[in-house]
Amino acid sequence: MSTQPQGASHSLPEHPNLRHLKDQAKDLRKASAAESIADAQFKVARQYGFASWPKLKAHVESLEEIGQLREAIDTNILNRVKDLMTRNPKLHTSPIGPHRGQKALTWAAECRIPNETPSAVRLAMAKWMIENGSDVHQDGDAPLARAAFRDHRIPMMELLVAHGADVNAPGTKHSPAIISPCDTLAPGALKWLLDHGANPNLRNGTALDYVIGAYARSPQRSECIEILFNAGGTTRHDNPLLLDILRCRLDLLAEHLDADPGAIHKRFPEFDFGGGTGTRRLTLKGTTLLHVAAEYGNLEAAKLLLQRGADVNARATTDEAGIGGQSPIFHAVTQFDDWGLSVAQLLIEQGADLSLRVKLPGHYERPDEVVECTPLGYALRFPGGPTPNKTVIVLKERGAVA
Repeated sequence: MSTQPQGASHSLPEHPNLRHLKDQAKDLRKASAAESIADAQFKVARQYGFASWPKLKAHVESLEEIGQLREAIDTNILNRVKDLMTRNPKLHTSPIGPHRGQKALTWAAECRIPNETPSAVRLAMAKWMIENGSDVHQDGDAPLARAAFRDHRIPMMELLVAHGADVNAPGTKHSPAIISPCDTLAPGALKWLLDHGANPNLRNGTALDYVIGAYARSPQRSECIEILFNAGGTTRHDNPLLLDILRCRLDLLAEHLDADPGAIHKRFPEFDFGGGTGTRRLTLKGTTLLHVAAEYGNLEAAKLLLQRGADVNARATTDEAGIGGQSPIFHAVTQFDDWGLSVAQLLIEQGADLSLRVKLPGHYERPDEVVECTPLGYALRFPGGPTPNKTVIVLKERGAVA
């Protein structure tokens, strides 16, 4: 959250202190750089982009109050929250959280600190805020959207909806609430929203689309998909073979392969998802079903596909710039928390080429970055970290080179 006025020659520290600013003014006076303390304070204010010392002082005091309020929320001190917000009602609408300027109710509802099931005190805090000036619909029903990220926050969701929160609010700064559990693969929160009237089929991408494309990797993805199917959810990725893998329905996958054996070698240009995890921009565009199993860490699906004749070294298509051409191993070795390790070991045992070098998309925060690397080289970059993960260790033990 930026608190710096335009035109300032100096930046305020992240946690500005009024006493420190007063000392700066005193130093200016002692150095004869100002005619008086009042003149020195005015000059300090101007350095930080404020028209006067009183305006700088009021700004810093408001930041100090915001910091005190956030600390009181994080430590569940209800009386302190009541005191601060009663003395300064503007705190109901002041940005307080780090995510898109969350307001106090949104921050309290998210239960991020402490990250636990909302206690009776936290629920009472949110209830008091709503009854005393906080808007349950703030920023497109952001309190509900943030609470819906985790299953253990359902008690907070219940409280918010009981006080008028809209499960189908279109969202402004935040997406509709149903997108939250789709991003984090939280089946309990997802089912709760659907049971309370949330619409799974949004205009700009359905809930099922979001579950399929979520960067999180979890066995709960298949549970979320089943919940959405049962609720009438639809998806633009309406490919039975793809959905069989993501649902972990090997029985259906086998049936579909029996009906269309050639699908085992087919490339799918419409698979424009799957990236973002491991901090890399790699997607499944132009890949095979084995690439899909590797991307999502579905070991049993990978075994079935290999038994049916899938090529362990099948290459994805390349674009006009020569970017692509990766084999399934590239997807398996670039997952957070070694999620793809078991699939990577299977692919290696089945003869995956660890010397293959291709050009692939780089970091998701650097949209123009392209890296040329082997599976080990890609794994060293994504997800990356100060120490090698187990996947990197296994690759090196098998003689892989970067």
